[in-house]
Amino acid sequence: MPVGIHTGDNPAYRFRPSFVAAPSTRARHVRRLAFATAACAGLSFAMLTAVSAQGAGERRGAPPGQFDFYVLALSWSPGFCELNASPDRYDQCRNGSKLGFVVHGLWPQYTQGFPTTCSATAVQPTRAAIATTTGLYPDEGLARYQWRKHGTCSGLSPTDYFAAVRRAREAVVIPPAITSMQSDATWTPLDLERAFVAANPGLRTDMMSVACRRGTLSEVRICFSKDLRSFQTCPQLDRRGCRGGSITVPQPQ
Repeated sequence: MPVGIHTGDNPAYRFRPSFVAAPSTRARHVRRLAFATAACAGLSFAMLTAVSAQGAGERRGAPPGQFDFYVLALSWSPGFCELNASPDRYDQCRNGSKLGFVVHGLWPQYTQGFPTTCSATAVQPTRAAIATTTGLYPDEGLARYQWRKHGTCSGLSPTDYFAAVRRAREAVVIPPAITSMQSDATWTPLDLERAFVAANPGLRTDMMSVACRRGTLSEVRICFSKDLRSFQTCPQLDRRGCRGGSITVPQPQ
């Protein structure tokens, strides 16, 4: 490399070697125009990439009621509490609660991506509506949060949305091998999915996903049709589930 050339990030400001003649004014103008054009092209590409990434993931403020299917997320309480840095903050983690699967949420989904917080001015759940969630969510705070983030995208009222949550939860049978646990167990994600399939006629492994962190079960997610009348395939969700090796399923405490 010739002496005198600065290797900074912006080539427009590199020093020229002393033995190279400075370009003419016209040449400098052409060069600046070329840099500006390239910069604009790069910015446009970055903006398009950002929009595409947003389109493939979360779509905040989307129109309510316009989605393709639901995901019922069931949190495995022992795994959630074990993986959480501050488990004492949560009612479901109190020693002696004996909680197993609890509802994390019922989430409207697109084939690609998902809507959230679809109406900042949506009606808030009444005390009566929240009372209907007893036995579903582990606490009232989660029920309210799930309504704001996901329920507002359902196109339903709070009362009807929570009724849909209960309907979806009651449609899923937890495998006996899970409900009768007497100690920590080890499963492969596929075997866990197969246990749910065996306990739920109409369910297949490509209609659900097992979520884990640090080798511990955290959630099971099951896909439903928009009318909640049947399970539904959801390959995008299925591909994001944990796959490798065995996972620990901690016993409820």
